[in-house]
Amino acid sequence: MRNGLSERKKVVEAVGAELESAGLRARIIARDLDSHAEVVLSPEGAVPLASLVKVPIALAVLNRIKAGELAADEQIRVEPAATDTASPTGAARFRHPARIAVEDLLTLAVCFSDNTAADALLDIVPARDVQRDLEDMGLRGMDVRHRLDALESTPLESLDRSEAHLAYDLAQTRPPHGDGHRIWQLDVSRANSGTARSLMDLLAELWRPERVDPGVAARLRELMSGNVVRHRIAPDLMSDSAQWSSKTGTLLHLRHEIGVVDHADGQSIAVVVLSESSNPAAVQPAAEAALGAAARALHDLLR
Repeated sequence: MRNGLSERKKVVEAVGAELESAGLRARIIARDLDSHAEVVLSPEGAVPLASLVKVPIALAVLNRIKAGELAADEQIRVEPAATDTASPTGAARFRHPARIAVEDLLTLAVCFSDNTAADALLDIVPARDVQRDLEDMGLRGMDVRHRLDALESTPLESLDRSEAHLAYDLAQTRPPHGDGHRIWQLDVSRANSGTARSLMDLLAELWRPERVDPGVAARLRELMSGNVVRHRIAPDLMSDSAQWSSKTGTLLHLRHEIGVVDHADGQSIAVVVLSESSNPAAVQPAAEAALGAAARALHDLLR
């Protein structure tokens, strides 16, 4: 890291201004996992996790496979998704019941962000057990409360496509006091939620394990390296000499991504990006590009 404090401050301020001009409010942390040097932008406050919650779910399942409480090849019956708005890939698109091994459900949930697969895992390791694992490992600041099918029953799913903007407008409306929200999936006191720092601590534990079993951590890193969702910040952080392993989360106006860049020279930089967009649209390539550029700018301050 060859940047002074004043230069880093200027870069962070410029990044914040660029995000604001793109209609984004973001919490970002970049951390060198060995030196523990950090660069941060507005890191405080809990947000709904959306699909980021699949990482602690996978961790809890892998813990039980390691302990011999679950078999990786145990076949689980998975029913077709109940709605047409389910995940665009994986078991969520199946039209008929199927039997899928536990470890393959992990692949679908983490690599393909399949909500149906994640809920099948929660059927065998309930949310309360996922939460207990986090607390037992000292990973505070995350709350795992509900299944993933809840993410497919927001006001958006009841509106015609031409009226979708109404759901995004409602999502952006902040309560005047407290943490409540008219869309309960966005209420951090009711939804799966977490802070940027809690997610950074989770990444640090997976890449430099102290309390997580090293084999469990290695398997979850492998799953995250296979993430097929590569349109958000991956284009700015991956290269022939840098592997980006990550998990994304998207819900209404929320656009998140957490992951680690493993550089060929041995440096590992973890990045947490949690964001809210003020633009009432589902497809926002400019917002995705702005988040990628912001992540890259903070990452580069640590190189």
